[in-house]
Amino acid sequence: MSVAALNEVEVDYRGRGRALGPFSLTLSPGEIVALVGPSGCGKSTAMRLLAGLEAPTRGEVVRTPGRGETAVVFQAPTLAPWLSARANAALPLELANVRREEAAQRADAALARVGLAGSEAARPAQLSGGMAMRVSLARALVTEPRLLLLDEPFAALDEITRRALADDVLKLWAASQPAIVFVTHNVEEAVYMASRVVVMTPGPGRTAGEVEVTGPTPRPPGFRTTAGFRATAERVSDLLAKAGAP
Repeated sequence: MSVAALNEVEVDYRGRGRALGPFSLTLSPGEIVALVGPSGCGKSTAMRLLAGLEAPTRGEVVRTPGRGETAVVFQAPTLAPWLSARANAALPLELANVRREEAAQRADAALARVGLAGSEAARPAQLSGGMAMRVSLARALVTEPRLLLLDEPFAALDEITRRALADDVLKLWAASQPAIVFVTHNVEEAVYMASRVVVMTPGPGRTAGEVEVTGPTPRPPGFRTTAGFRATAERVSDLLAKAGAP
């Protein structure tokens, strides 16, 4: 049984033409799939379809998670600047009419899971870029989603922070194993994060190919230096090149 699927979806925008498709993707429970491809290929459009934020022009979107069981983390943390880290993380629960005391307790637990215990009262302006992204992750995880959508969440961060957050996300996945779709331009990041990498053609995006990634999750130390990791990254890069990605 799939958690979500895109079946031959196409998305057209008035004045811009075709943005995506036809494109298909099936996501199994607990699976981590990375989408890679050039800018403008429709990766984020596919993500919005999976999130239910827009509808396809043609084709079918299947989403089995119920209300509150899908969470999205965007490239920018999108935190409310007037709220504390606790209040930002608790926002999905309060919108679902969870009691304020319970919401605060669950938000504190989610912040602790992402390494922010002790920063509950901090406002976004007091947080580094990496810390703000951790709050955004806590806000996504506070509802214990079955489907977690990550749209280039590390793109604006430095390499050291990117790698630390990648490991954190995989550790968080191991605790509850939601299905994850991870959008990135970075081939090595895709291979590190995912069990399957879907390579997309230049827009309007179609599937150029898929590459399975073997290895334990979370990744052990030194995983990026193994022969298997390097070979898999090369296979993904070759698919991108053959697809005509710049």
